[in-house]
Amino acid sequence: MPAHAPPEIKYTKLFIDNEWVDAESGKTFETVSPIDGKVITRVAEGDKADIEKAVAAARRAFHRKSEWRQLTASARGRLLHRFADLIERDREYLSTLETIDNGIVYAMSRFMIERVTSTVRFAAGLADKVHGDTIPSDFEGFTYTLRQPVGVCGLILPWNAPMSMFVSKVATALAAGCTMVVKPAEQTPLTALALAALLAEAGVPRGVVNVVNGYGSTAGAALTHHPHVAKVSFTGSLEVGKIIQQAAGASNLKRVTLELGGKSPLVICDDADLNFAVPYAAEGVFSLQGQVCVAASRLFVQSKIYDEFVKRAVEYAKKRKVGNPFSEGIQNGPQVDEEMMNKVLGYIEKGKAEGAKLLTGGQRIGTTGYYLEPAVFADVTDDMTIAKEEIFGPVQSIMKFETLDEVIDRANDTNYGLAAGIFTTNVQTALQFSNLVEAGTVWVNNYFTMEPRIPFGGFKDSGLGREHGLEGILQYLEIKTVNIALPKLT
Repeated sequence: MPAHAPPEIKYTKLFIDNEWVDAESGKTFETVSPIDGKVITRVAEGDKADIEKAVAAARRAFHRKSEWRQLTASARGRLLHRFADLIERDREYLSTLETIDNGIVYAMSRFMIERVTSTVRFAAGLADKVHGDTIPSDFEGFTYTLRQPVGVCGLILPWNAPMSMFVSKVATALAAGCTMVVKPAEQTPLTALALAALLAEAGVPRGVVNVVNGYGSTAGAALTHHPHVAKVSFTGSLEVGKIIQQAAGASNLKRVTLELGGKSPLVICDDADLNFAVPYAAEGVFSLQGQVCVAASRLFVQSKIYDEFVKRAVEYAKKRKVGNPFSEGIQNGPQVDEEMMNKVLGYIEKGKAEGAKLLTGGQRIGTTGYYLEPAVFADVTDDMTIAKEEIFGPVQSIMKFETLDEVIDRANDTNYGLAAGIFTTNVQTALQFSNLVEAGTVWVNNYFTMEPRIPFGGFKDSGLGREHGLEGILQYLEIKTVNIALPKLT
């Protein structure tokens, strides 16, 4: 374990109806630190019985006469601001806990606290700005609309950014006035439990937020099939997203928001400044160990600058420091667990076997923890596995292109459509690419710019709906139309 003092593990049970309880079965499971492969602690393992209790608590909290439903929108906003204050107070504890459980570089974890608090405060500001419209009508009277919370929500979190994802989903649902059951990823449950404790301290009423640790096949399945859950929000793999979409229509017609990853293209045109493009392209696929849904994992470089770009990309990757995420100057920590490490290594072997040139990296570092050297492949073609499938690791695949028209078609030749990027000094090129590429987010001369006020989501198999921004809160609201008849004045 790192020299940095390990945090006290305060919360390991389920959080249901504002109480810390054991799983009905009494079962627990291990959460392991990817830093050294050692068990951090054991947490309660919830399943269908615990989901039943949590949904019942959330349903009671959503009753029209409940304390939660009687709160004004402004009061919900003040509660969220208190939550943000508590996150800032406990930033050291939360960022340390996130790094130990997830492997994220500690400096990045501390930076993420700023994004987390800004997300909560943005949601707090939205709480009292949900409004309807008055609509001109041809009948005698008038019509208006109301936006009202959808009800009990099932929020299923990924392991790659557990703290950010908890806050993004929970704060938005709270601003809308919903109640919820949160199912953290089994690999990384600890910050979700710590944040639930802060919500209770901030004054969230009983049953509004419930957290049930467990596995997708048990707790997750029970949540998505539950007839009293009105909406599911899931971030994770395409395969699981399809299962959730099917489950959402099995018992009732749930609203669904899905963010399901990507195979994002980043295009480097021959007029790009390589002093900026090379580092951005590397950070776009190496940051957070490559465990990012919007990773720039398909890198298209125009032929005139291809050789020079590849040379610089290799030099940049070789200088990247991988190691203990608490150590000074480290840029990459470990992959989240042994399974993911081996999955990435498997893709690297496929890349070599299919003819791509591995120019640097691609090896495991040491035998303790799950560390990988950042890999750079050149001469990658569109039909190779590493160019088609989401790797979710620090693997840069560089491909050559000739014309803008060609690269737009190649960029769009995927079932994913989450993000895309382009580096060029030509405004017309940038606008044409941005208009024609099939992606929910397009970055021009930058990559990874994300803020709580900017809507985020994908095209095609990258998902349904949007998170963040004004569009995000609309996913948790129903529109009700009210027609009022008035007699004619005589």
